[in-house]
Amino acid sequence: MKRENYLTWDQYFMGLCILSGERSKDPNSQVGACIVDENNRIVSLGYNGAPMGYDDDKDMTWEREGSFLNTKYAYVCHSELNAILNANKSVRGCKLYVTLFPCNECAKAIIQSGITEVIYLSDKYKDTEGNIASRKMLDACGVKYRKYEEKGKELVIKL
Repeated sequence: MKRENYLTWDQYFMGLCILSGERSKDPNSQVGACIVDENNRIVSLGYNGAPMGYDDDKDMTWEREGSFLNTKYAYVCHSELNAILNANKSVRGCKLYVTLFPCNECAKAIIQSGITEVIYLSDKYKDTEGNIASRKMLDACGVKYRKYEEKGKELVIKL
């Protein structure tokens, strides 16, 4: 008899997103992403952070308010884009799991890269113009998206 209460694929991949988000140095937003192929094999992981080679201790600001050039928004790479860029093979036809619904810039990268489905955990910016634009583009281009259904399972990982 097989073991019961094991992780579903959705739980497994969203768990990897949450764990990946813990790599982010952003004090306000820890977002993780995981791209998987049609065989549920992991193609790539990503989290929000400074571009490779950009010193996130010396050069990076994590501020959310102020002039654009003095905020994180001018410099940070979102988890979805990092996962797409980190992939070791094409992501065409893959699914993207992510802890936060993609912004309009990430939606463009998702569409251009050929990802066919997005599974997201949080949609806290749902009514912003950026997320409205994301949905409009994803819908127009046939990219499916759905909210991750939490099952209330809790895991504690001691590292």
